[in-house]
Amino acid sequence: MRIKGIDAQPILVAHGTRSEHGVSMIADLADKVSAQIGSTRVAFVDVLGPSPSEVLRGIDGPAVVVPAFLASGYHVRKDLPEHIEASGHQGVSVSRSLGPDPELARVLALRLSETGWRRGDSVVLAAAGSSDLFALGQVRRAANLLGTMIGEPVPVGYVATAQPRIADVVADTRARTGRRVFIASYLLAHGLFHDRLHDAGADGVAQPLGTDPRVVDLVVRRMRSVRPVVAAGL
Repeated sequence: MRIKGIDAQPILVAHGTRSEHGVSMIADLADKVSAQIGSTRVAFVDVLGPSPSEVLRGIDGPAVVVPAFLASGYHVRKDLPEHIEASGHQGVSVSRSLGPDPELARVLALRLSETGWRRGDSVVLAAAGSSDLFALGQVRRAANLLGTMIGEPVPVGYVATAQPRIADVVADTRARTGRRVFIASYLLAHGLFHDRLHDAGADGVAQPLGTDPRVVDLVVRRMRSVRPVVAAGL
């Protein structure tokens, strides 16, 4: 496959989920990316396979990997490099993660509007969370980008790892503002984490980012932003 005039195999690496809807969404995202740049493989770092190392072992030439993550946490900075090393593949380039990015903030604002959010309502950003402080900083950056877009501060709450928990942030925001509170789901696909948001006490929960054309274009831009490594013998 040629990306920006260079032969390379595109690989989209996601977290993985037991949700059939979530797996289908990642497959749909890869299909839409493939429509722009050619056949794109999919790998998962957790929950299900194939893993990045398994996919890379089946590729003879150079590969370009895009981490389909919204922040560069443990999976991006530790798991993915370990998979690449374990594969033995010497011609792998890795782009930066999808988020944070202004285009994702635009999709978040669109998802909020689809849910019934209007100017004057409060918004909190919900993320999966991480034990990685760098990743948490990137999530706060994503919230700031959304806040700039909608014209008011957007606090952050977490579903799984890290504090504060999303339900506490929703309750605090409602008590502080006296307004309706909507959750912007800073998640790529449906799954257990998104399902939990409906129990957080908000007046509305926006859909995940999904396969919005802006997300598809962002993946393609990430792939085109890196020059594939061509190792001797590949």
